[in-house]
Amino acid sequence: MTTSTKSDSAAKRDVTKLQRAIVDGLEDVKAHDIQVFNTEALSPLFERVIVASGTSNRQTKALASSVREAVKEAGFPVPRQEGEQNGEWIIVDCGSVVCHIMQPAIRQYYRLEEIWGETPVRMKIGAAKPKPAEVAAKKLAARQAVDKAAAENTVVEKKPAAKKAAAKKPAAKTAAGAKPAAKKPAAKTVKTVVVKPSTPRTAKPAAAKPAAKRAPRAKA
Repeated sequence: MTTSTKSDSAAKRDVTKLQRAIVDGLEDVKAHDIQVFNTEALSPLFERVIVASGTSNRQTKALASSVREAVKEAGFPVPRQEGEQNGEWIIVDCGSVVCHIMQPAIRQYYRLEEIWGETPVRMKIGAAKPKPAEVAAKKLAARQAVDKAAAENTVVEKKPAAKKAAAKKPAAKTAAGAKPAAKKPAAKTVKTVVVKPSTPRTAKPAAAKPAAKRAPRAKA
C-alpha cells in the first residue's frame, strides 16, 4: 500500500510537471485561450487534455514544435504528432497529456471543451519559465548596464578634479641655462615731414663797375 501510494504521488507530480511544460511551450509562441482539463474520470488513456488556439497554419505548426521541444527539455519522451501537414488541427500526444492545437474556426466547430471540460484544471497562465539562453542574455544585459552606469559615474567624478588641477598648475618654467627670448622693440612710427619749397630769390644784377679813367695824353 505504501509503495502504491508513493507511485501514485510520483505519477501525479509527473503529470503536473508535464502539463506545466506543455503550457510553457504554448506560451513561448503566444498561443491563445489555453485551457487545461482533468480527464482521469473520462478516459483511461490520458489524464489531461490541453486545448489552445493558433491564428494561422504557421503559428499552429510553431506551437506544436515548441510543445515538443518543451516536453523533451523537461525530461519526458518525445511526443507523437498528427495533423501537421494540414495545420488547422494538430494533436501532440505526450502520453498522459494530450494537447490539441486548433485554429479558431475549427475549435469553435468541434467544441472539445464540451467533451472534455467537465473538470477544468486551474493553472497560472502567463508565467512561462524563460529559457536558459534568455536568462543568460538578460543577466548579461543587466551586467553591461551596471558597468556602463559605473563608468559614467567615474567620469563625472573625475572631471571636476581635472579642472582643479589644471587651475593650480604653475606656468611652465624656463629650462635651466636657457636664455629668455629677447623682446623685440616696438616698431617706431615714421613721421612724414612735408618740406615746403623755398621761394626762389631774384638774383640782383651785378653793380656796374665805373669806367676806368683814361690817363691824360702828353702834350707835344
